Amino acid sequence: MTTQQIHSIKARETWLKVYQDLGSVAKAARRCGIARSTLYRWIERFKELGKEGLKDKSKRPHKLFRLKVTEEQEQLILSIRKKYKYGQKRISAHLLRHHGLKLSSTTVWRILHKHQVAPVKKTRRSTKRKRYNRPVPGDRVQIDVTKIGPKCYQFTAIDDCTRLRVLRLYPDKTADRSLTFLKEIIKAFPFPIQRIQTDWGTEFFNYLFQEALADHCIKFRPIKPRSPHLNGKVERSQQTDKVEFYSVLNLKDKSLNLTGELTQWEEFYNKQRMHSSLQGKTPWEKYLEVQQQVPTHEQIRQLYAQKKEDILARNYTFIQWKKKQALS
Repeated sequence: MTTQQIHSIKARETWLKVYQDLGSVAKAARRCGIARSTLYRWIERFKELGKEGLKDKSKRPHKLFRLKVTEEQEQLILSIRKKYKYGQKRISAHLLRHHGLKLSSTTVWRILHKHQVAPVKKTRRSTKRKRYNRPVPGDRVQIDVTKIGPKCYQFTAIDDCTRLRVLRLYPDKTADRSLTFLKEIIKAFPFPIQRIQTDWGTEFFNYLFQEALADHCIKFRPIKPRSPHLNGKVERSQQTDKVEFYSVLNLKDKSLNLTGELTQWEEFYNKQRMHSSLQGKTPWEKYLEVQQQVPTHEQIRQLYAQKKEDILARNYTFIQWKKKQALS
């Protein structure tokens, strides 16, 4: 019983005591500042049920409407959870978008709870940081490499504006692979690239790689050393790959065509998977929304200043420090 309910019962007891002392409903109601009908009601309740009658009645409906979910729909919810590792809200959105089935997230949770499906394990998030988004496709493309297994590395490129991605698998992460991957993303993205952002991995600090960037008028923008959060979009997308893609595959199966599976996953991610930071749109839908803002290759070439784009060595910070020491 809440504190408010206790106070209400005490107030009603006081009204009855005043009524008993005065012997008149009208006088007691006037003194207590309540309507006579109210006092009559509590007098009758007290006569009928005693002190229990002074408690509030439950306002819960006698019959609760509960949406009936068919066995087929339950199995659909369970299959979506098993396949994509979605939570209840994303399952609800997926059902509406892809199956035309409108079920609330609460109903989805009830079905998962009924079948004793364990909740999705949440990863601990770091301190909130201010998000930024480039307004034009190709303005900045983040690239990173993650190890999937023995002699299996995934190269990932993600457009900062649209979240469109290009994914490729290679047996190692050398400068030659980076150069090959660069050619792949230039061919795959439906827009010209203005900037490439990477970490300080040795596979990116290669003269041939940076010369290839210059040939296509692409600016090289490595992040600060030991600051992976600055490459957050590509890092987060690779985490999604591990949770929603690789976790449902048997990587030990030698007959598995992992490259083919990854190609299908890339297509699904770009054109079917909803993205929370894009307000529920897919990356492809976001691109179609802003494609009119994409500059031409000629416009990018005119804005590219070759003299300002030096070839950066991996020990670039140390070289800059040595130059300052020499001048001082």
